[in-house]
Amino acid sequence: MRGAVYVAVAAAIGNMLQGWDNSVIAGSVLYIKKEFSLESKPTFEGLIVATSLIGATVITTFSGPASDWLGRRTMLIMSSLLFFLSGLVMLWSPNVYVLLYARLLDGFGTGLAVTLVPAYISEIAPPDIRGTLNTLPQFTGSAGMFLSYCMVFGMSLMDTPNWRMMLGVLSIPSLAYLVLTVLYLPESPRWLVSKGRILEAKQVLQRLNGREDVRGELALLVEGLNTGKDTSLEEYIISPANVLNQATTEEKYLIKLYGGEEGVSYIAKPIAAQSLTSRHGSAANQRSISLKDPLVTLFSSVHEKLSEREGSKGSSMLPFLGSVFLNAGEHQSKHWDMESQSDDEDHESETPGDYGDDSLRSPLISRQTTSVDKDTATPKYGGSILGVRGNTIINAGEAGSTSSIDIGGGWQLAYKYAEKVIEDGKKGGVQRVYLHQESALGSQPASVVSISGVRQEHEAIQAAALVSPSMNPPPEAVVKGSKWRELLEPGVKRALVVGIGLQVLQQIAGINGVLYYTPQIYERTGVTVLLSNIGLNSASASLFLSAITTFFMLPCIATSMWLMDIAGRRSLLLSTLPILIVALALLVLSSIVNLGTTLTATISTASVVIYLCCFVMGFGVIPNILCAEIFPTPVRGLCIAICALTYWIGDIIITYSFPVMLSSIGFAGVFGVYVLGCIISWIFVYLKVPETKGMPLEVISEFFAAGVKPAADN
Repeated sequence: MRGAVYVAVAAAIGNMLQGWDNSVIAGSVLYIKKEFSLESKPTFEGLIVATSLIGATVITTFSGPASDWLGRRTMLIMSSLLFFLSGLVMLWSPNVYVLLYARLLDGFGTGLAVTLVPAYISEIAPPDIRGTLNTLPQFTGSAGMFLSYCMVFGMSLMDTPNWRMMLGVLSIPSLAYLVLTVLYLPESPRWLVSKGRILEAKQVLQRLNGREDVRGELALLVEGLNTGKDTSLEEYIISPANVLNQATTEEKYLIKLYGGEEGVSYIAKPIAAQSLTSRHGSAANQRSISLKDPLVTLFSSVHEKLSEREGSKGSSMLPFLGSVFLNAGEHQSKHWDMESQSDDEDHESETPGDYGDDSLRSPLISRQTTSVDKDTATPKYGGSILGVRGNTIINAGEAGSTSSIDIGGGWQLAYKYAEKVIEDGKKGGVQRVYLHQESALGSQPASVVSISGVRQEHEAIQAAALVSPSMNPPPEAVVKGSKWRELLEPGVKRALVVGIGLQVLQQIAGINGVLYYTPQIYERTGVTVLLSNIGLNSASASLFLSAITTFFMLPCIATSMWLMDIAGRRSLLLSTLPILIVALALLVLSSIVNLGTTLTATISTASVVIYLCCFVMGFGVIPNILCAEIFPTPVRGLCIAICALTYWIGDIIITYSFPVMLSSIGFAGVFGVYVLGCIISWIFVYLKVPETKGMPLEVISEFFAAGVKPAADN
């Protein structure tokens, strides 16, 4: 995982530049107003701050489709270049008009970074640490804010503070980021697979994972091109053949699995009493009397089982599946040219020799027809066999090659063949199966089985399965790019409701009203008066307090990084939002009740610090993480752009409404509105936001697709 961690840290520098800019403009605008005599021109003063937001909003509109077309890495390079150019122009800025142009370029860079860095990290990160790595942008953003506040505070103590230098320093870290994006960051392997550039994706995965065998990961990424459609929930009892009683089940419904040694075999038996499906069905049937989205219950039922196994690293039984692929039996599979010839000729082309039956296509669909005697206990290839009457899934790799099919979070990818009835008769269909152990059945007798020569004792287990059509072959339309009509898929629409809802409520919770106007809040509540005794003027005192506040945010974000993949996204939101409510309520109380200058200042300072620290632990980072996780690969960039556009529009509205509301309904009224926003946010999270920790991106998309279907269809 070391390679993925280094790449994520390098990508997150883009958010450090965004955090740096947000803070440096708050301090430098005090000196810009004096030089250009803008005290009597409030329109220009507002534009200096808002032009960056306008630029970010405009570029976000195009960032998603552009990243799906050109690639995530290409857009991050453009972001770093825009940051660098804007820093140079701000350093020069002979007049306010040139400064506004520079701020527009800076906004373009900010919009690309905020929108695409979380998506990029999600696509390169292993499921078990994806939440931790995707908290890095929040950490680096806050670190950038702290460093810029320290710089501006130091310059404010000079006799003639130079605002051009304050703004122009941005070009130095931007240049470092430009070098990293060009020379170090790889392209997203999921984007490469979506364009048919499989060989490049394989090389990137080998670099990120630090190993040569990445067949399982490649299989998962190819399957991810078709998520969000026709997904059903099934469950099996998997047991050694001599443990499971087969008398009550017709043989055609049994799935046979064979171990690596002669005489060792297993049976996967579909069960009617499906705990996962029945829980979902119960929730769906109660839709009329319960406001809680059944999708939340569906996700929770999986994580309840995950928490029962230490580390959620997999099951004791499922790893025997090994690396599997489909033997199509009598059905010859079509060959898919894995390197799209429509791409630029610069990309290294692939030949059939690059991928034999023991490589990428093996976990997917064999190019050759192979037959295995269903009655033979020892598999032909020495690995595991998963067969369903006339069709077999075989381990093409070496015996014990279990890691290549493990896709993280206790999930494994397998395939099966099912006969589908269509208008012109019966036709075979390939289905992918995402398997996940739910529980060990303690009432079943244990048996001794062998995996790669290591003898272990196992009980029967209950496994949940997400079953949907496999890519056979991947449609050309998928490889060429996403279509707007895919946004109308039920699973995608459900995910958009969650993503857009979180981005809107994040703004209603008042973060930008507090963040952008922290110095004014401190001055209004008399905090700066307490620092006047040590010789700091009002501007320097507010900047000093802002720097201290951002410093306290850093350990809180570090705590969030630690908890993100342990407690989970949903749990962090539900636990931190009540603290935000209390902190904002104390600000309202201190402005209404006369508690004396010292006590009021103390309560106000503590409330602002607690609010910001808890916000960055939960609501500040999790909406972007979830938006980068819940959408299918073909439309991920487009959907993230829609959510980010919602974020920037809300950002502009809250930023501009704060001074207006402050003059109309007062300090207590403004923060009372933010209290109400936090309460609504908690209700929305409880009812609508599922837990996604530790789950592969493709499995999350499958759950959203399955979660919108009636229970009877599952």
